[in-house]
Amino acid sequence: MTAPLSRTSVLAERHRALGSGLEDWNGMGTAWTYATDPEAEHDAVREAAGMFDMSPLKKVFVRGPEAASVLDHLTTRDISRIEPGRSAYLSVLTEAGTMADDAIVSNNGGEWMIVHGSGDTMALLAASAAGRDVTFALDDDLHDISVQGPKVLDILDAASPDDLGALGYFQHMPTRLFGHDCRISRTGYSGERGYEIFARAEVAGAIWDRLVEAGVMPCSFTALDKVRIEAGLLFYGYDMTEAHTPWEVGLGFTVSATKPEFRGRAALMAAKGHERIRNVGLIVDHGDMLAGTLALGGEEVGVINSPCWSHRMAKSLALGHVRADIAEGTVLEVIADGVTTTARVAPLPFHDPEKARTHG
Repeated sequence: MTAPLSRTSVLAERHRALGSGLEDWNGMGTAWTYATDPEAEHDAVREAAGMFDMSPLKKVFVRGPEAASVLDHLTTRDISRIEPGRSAYLSVLTEAGTMADDAIVSNNGGEWMIVHGSGDTMALLAASAAGRDVTFALDDDLHDISVQGPKVLDILDAASPDDLGALGYFQHMPTRLFGHDCRISRTGYSGERGYEIFARAEVAGAIWDRLVEAGVMPCSFTALDKVRIEAGLLFYGYDMTEAHTPWEVGLGFTVSATKPEFRGRAALMAAKGHERIRNVGLIVDHGDMLAGTLALGGEEVGVINSPCWSHRMAKSLALGHVRADIAEGTVLEVIADGVTTTARVAPLPFHDPEKARTHG
C-alpha cells in the first residue's frame, strides 16, 4: 500500500490537468511527467522559457540572535560572508565528514532561509540548534516556481515594478509579480539563466497561470533531469549520498577550509587527498539513456548514477562515479541489463561548458 503524501502543492490540480500522476518525491506529489513531450519541455528551457514546480524542496526559516552561528555549525560555508540579499550553495555533513545533504542558504535580512531536498538537514539543524537562542520551522505554505530559459528575464521584468536584470547570480529580492508579493532568487537547476519565485500558496496559482499566459511552458521532472544532467548538476540520493565526501563528488568548492569549526570538519579535512571515487560525466555509446556498472579491463571501476538521452546533443549522457585514478578521456565498458557497450569519461558540464548562459 502506498503511504499517503505528507505535503501538498497548491499547484497539484494544475499538474493533474496537464497529465501528471503526482508521484511522490520528498513527501509531496510531484510532476514527474506531463502529457506533453519531455523533449518539447527540454526545448522550451533551452530556447525560450520553461517552469518547474519545485515546491517539494523544503523551505526552512531560521531566526534569532544565534541563527548565523547555528548555520555556521550546520554547513560548510562561512555564513558571515553571505550578505543580506545573497545566497550560497553549500554542503551539510555528517559527523564523519560525508554528504548528509546539499542546500541553498539565503540571507533575507533579519532571517535566514534554507532550501533543501531529501537529505537530513532538518535533523542536523535541530542538533546544531540545541540549547541556542534560535528558532526554525519548515514553511510549506511558501511555494517555489523555478522559471528557466533565455526569454525568462524579459517575461518576468515586464511583470515586475523592479529591475530584475540588475539581480546578480545567487542574489534575491522581494518584489511583486503580476501584482502579487513574492521573493525572486536568481537561481535554478537547468544550466540556463533562471529565477526561482518564492510565493505564498494564496498567490502561487495566480502567478503560475499568468506565466502560462505569457508563454512559459510547464515542465516535468523528467525534463528537469535532462537539463540538470546536461549541466552537470547533482541530485542528492543519486549522485551523492552519505557514502561520499564533498571532495569525491566535486563539491570541494562549497567548503570554507579556513572556517574553524563545523559539523564533520575534522573528518572531512583528514579525508582530503584520500578520495576513493570521483564524479564524472559520461558519453555512452548507445541510442537511449542507459544505467549500469562501469568496468576497465574486466574490473568494475564505477557506476552510472544519473542517465538521460539528450535529443538536443543526440547523445546518451550520464553522471557517474569512477575510481579516483581514472582519467578524463578513458573509455570504459558499460554493463547493463541485456546491453554491453562503452562510455567515455568526459568533462562537465556537457551543455555550455563556460557556464555563460547561467552567469551571463
